[in-house]
Amino acid sequence: MLEILKAIVYGIVEGITEWLPISSTGHLILVEQLIPFKGTSENFFEMFDVVIQLGAIMAVVILFWYKIWPFYKKDNMEMTKGGIRKSAHDPSVGKVAMSMDAFVMWLKIVVACIPAVVYGLLFDDKVEELFSKPVNESGMTVKVIVVAVMLVLVGILFILIERRNKGRVPVMKSVSSITFQAALIIGVCQLVAAALPGTSRSGATILGAILIGVSRKAAAEFTFFLGIPVMFGASLLKVLKFGFAFTGLELTVLLVGTVVSFIVSLFVVRMLMGYIKKHDFQAFGWYRIALGIIVLLVFLML
Repeated sequence: MLEILKAIVYGIVEGITEWLPISSTGHLILVEQLIPFKGTSENFFEMFDVVIQLGAIMAVVILFWYKIWPFYKKDNMEMTKGGIRKSAHDPSVGKVAMSMDAFVMWLKIVVACIPAVVYGLLFDDKVEELFSKPVNESGMTVKVIVVAVMLVLVGILFILIERRNKGRVPVMKSVSSITFQAALIIGVCQLVAAALPGTSRSGATILGAILIGVSRKAAAEFTFFLGIPVMFGASLLKVLKFGFAFTGLELTVLLVGTVVSFIVSLFVVRMLMGYIKKHDFQAFGWYRIALGIIVLLVFLML
């Protein structure tokens, strides 16, 4: 029962931090140090903290389904200047059609995914091995130091870039206006997040998008959509590496954490989209700096 309660806590933390630009990895590492799972295999947490993100992803799929699904059925209603009128004689009514906006958006997402895919296939295991090396007897690893440093550095960047952009009008105000070149640049920013834990995938992509002239709303939405193939792919790789020999406890903990992260994400995504209509990301920058310092202090004192 205690492990189930821990899974609920992990799910809440994941659901909140996955979409806010504050690094879900940094938060989960801190939670894992404070309330680690008991009775699970050695590499379970490395797989768990990735696969649990599927819950958060499903929340985005449901909330933005009308924007991300490129197919729809034509109905018998046609818009005119005077309002709406029936078009019952149209032979295409009822047939499946494709939204070109959604199709092109997915092409841009594929382009943005290329840098992270190349990195994942060629360097992920080597970097993970490097970051897993301990640096002191308390169990602090290279990964913890990297997380803390990147929390602070990206937090500073958020503050500086938001202040720099104050009063500037975004060039790309919607997801459809994001160019293929811009999508590739955002993908490179995502690569930095993949290589350096604590950067925050959403933080890096939103920051990069804002820097090249994308509005906050469009940057956030593109980040949400970009996370769908990335997290499904990352989760699949982690499960394959871990194997399917889950114990009953491990499977229960994984399912509970994933479901909780899904439910929490439904509220957090809505909240974030409402927040950025009137506010910038500087508050998240200050929060990241404080968290980075806390992470280092906690591990140094243990």
